[in-house]
Amino acid sequence: MEENFSVYNGKGTKLRKAQLRILDILIEVDIICKKHNIQYWLDYGTLLGAVRHGGFIPWDDDLDISIPRKDYVKLCKLLMDELPENLVFQDETTDNNYFLKFAKVRDRNSFLDDPIMRNRGIKEHGLYIDIFPLEKLFSKKMKTFIEYIYGNVYRRYKKFYPSKWKYISGILLLPFAKCLIMIIRFLSFIIPTKKYFTGCGAPFYYQHTYYFKYIFPCQTIVFEGYTFNAPNDPHLYLQNIYGDYLKIPPKEKRIIHSERIEFYD
Repeated sequence: MEENFSVYNGKGTKLRKAQLRILDILIEVDIICKKHNIQYWLDYGTLLGAVRHGGFIPWDDDLDISIPRKDYVKLCKLLMDELPENLVFQDETTDNNYFLKFAKVRDRNSFLDDPIMRNRGIKEHGLYIDIFPLEKLFSKKMKTFIEYIYGNVYRRYKKFYPSKWKYISGILLLPFAKCLIMIIRFLSFIIPTKKYFTGCGAPFYYQHTYYFKYIFPCQTIVFEGYTFNAPNDPHLYLQNIYGDYLKIPPKEKRIIHSERIEFYD
């Protein structure tokens, strides 16, 4: 007997309202990407939801897309200029207290109580989509540096950890880490590579290296009745991340990121 997932996001529930609001954000970002020929794709739980459920994972309250680093830089500038007034772009350049190495587009008319963002002086707290930049990777060994050094140093510098000594070490090590990451990016540019690596500063997303052929050329996939970009081979892509991705997790592992969602309109 199939499980009834409407207990999570059935019609009229606050979570379903949040999911539809997040979908609206994606639609606006998709319009801007198509206008400027920027290629992105649905990723992580969002891609999984599209394949397994035809839309959001029933208990999910965020949305992920990925994009190559070069296009990521371009898209960030466009989003700051072209988003409608009800949406706002957020990264470390727009919010001094923002400590993540990937961007968000947030809804101005909602509030999401995300525990990792709580009490950190973050300017915006609305519902959001995550935009992850992918780094070219010429050597798997370079993954160790980015994962355990650059990402960790950056979070120390942004006071993600409460220890003042970690903050001080972050200040001292950040210039060194930035120089090394620039060298890695330069070497990845001049050395031919057929893999991408996710360079966003969040440990989970550093665990995987993706072959170009998994991603390009991108295809399309239906998500909540709309068509968006997806990797060329969603099966291999998701299998690389989750293993048996079609298996429904037990109830205790169905994670809802937020503890409270509010709407102001």
